[in-house]
Amino acid sequence: MDAPLHAEPLDVPAELALVAIDMEKYSQIPEAKMAAARCDVDDIVATVLAECELPDPQELPGGYKDNGDGAILLFPPSVLARLVDPLLGRLNGALVRYEQQRLASSPVLRLRASVHVGPLSLPDHRGDAINDTTRLLDSRATRQALSAAKDSGGFLAAALSEIAYRRTVHAGRTPDLGSHHFLGVAARVSDKPGFEQPCRIHVPGLTGPAVRLYLTDATSPTAAPASVPQPSDAPTTPAPGSGGTFQFHGQVSDSTIADRIETLRIDRRQR
Repeated sequence: MDAPLHAEPLDVPAELALVAIDMEKYSQIPEAKMAAARCDVDDIVATVLAECELPDPQELPGGYKDNGDGAILLFPPSVLARLVDPLLGRLNGALVRYEQQRLASSPVLRLRASVHVGPLSLPDHRGDAINDTTRLLDSRATRQALSAAKDSGGFLAAALSEIAYRRTVHAGRTPDLGSHHFLGVAARVSDKPGFEQPCRIHVPGLTGPAVRLYLTDATSPTAAPASVPQPSDAPTTPAPGSGGTFQFHGQVSDSTIADRIETLRIDRRQR
């Protein structure tokens, strides 16, 4: 049997999958009710993890980091896809059920979440992976996406790092979630001016285009760059009857959209 390799200071730590959660407006909850609200969140998360047959992060040394109004949970990287699907949808569903049974004196529980994967040393949690996970959680885009969740009757908004998205959704490992359930954004944090990373926003029950209305940092990560017109390019006039495509992401109240529309086809696939 070979002896284990001796870890050197410059060795790359083993990869871990990370999920961070944060309670909305936790600091506004009366102090006497903070512990109970946080306990309810912990119970909901533990129940959903068990439903998804995911390992208990607290069984991994340093696998659970309490942040007061939230936590960072660490998992083996092999379960990364399940941290996206079914975890996010089931977590939102559990929060919906909680709301239906919530006492009027108890606070509403809404969560932001982020999912990432990367090298991280334990038990000291040193590494960029945990910093990036936290910043995705705190990004302006994730906070704005929670407003989309509220308006649609949901209680969760999540951000996936680009690497987590590509290893799970893009790779076809999320049977109930496709690319149209996510929106590409530039994750920025107001008090971290040097941080900007591409990520994917997900609000359970909504498509990416439906969430776009709420975000100021939406991008098109997979779109090809627009071609730059050359001096020899002459402007062209569309041929009569050539048609066009109009996309409306909200209610249209103006009765006049164009001078003349010969054929109108309504695509409801994103409803």
